[in-house]
Amino acid sequence: MIRTALYAGSFDPVTNGHLDVVRQACRLVPNLVIAIGVHPGKAPLFTAEERAELLQETCAPLAAEAGTALEIATFADLAVSAARRFGANLFIRGLRDGTDLDYEMQLAGMNAAMAPEVQTVFLPASIQVRPITATLVRQIAAMGGDVAPFVPPSVAERLKARFSGA
Repeated sequence: MIRTALYAGSFDPVTNGHLDVVRQACRLVPNLVIAIGVHPGKAPLFTAEERAELLQETCAPLAAEAGTALEIATFADLAVSAARRFGANLFIRGLRDGTDLDYEMQLAGMNAAMAPEVQTVFLPASIQVRPITATLVRQIAAMGGDVAPFVPPSVAERLKARFSGA
């Protein structure tokens, strides 16, 4: 069986934590789909197209290095529906701490009830990226702080431009 993993999230913006999970996932599977959740009730900082561009730019080299086929896609329905559509038999989920574990275990249980054919794999965050969240990155950037330690350089540039009015 060919393993295809789905890594779903908002990726608004892409952080070094996301790249850590992608790097680990690429070591496990020959095919990785990074799926950007698009929800009409949410107002993201970056459009789905911008997020897809940033993910392609930052994750493609990691996938290429590992010999993993990478696809960037969007979805506006359940992650289990997206997994089926992309032929994924694994969900990839990153864990930073115990709070993440509690939430992710609930999510994994619900997903397993809806799609028992798709297994959830938890990947622990590397120590250096554990405190990073996209929410905190957005807040720091909005207040003029330096986000360079938390995101890839191209994302830091885009954030600076977005909040400087450029």
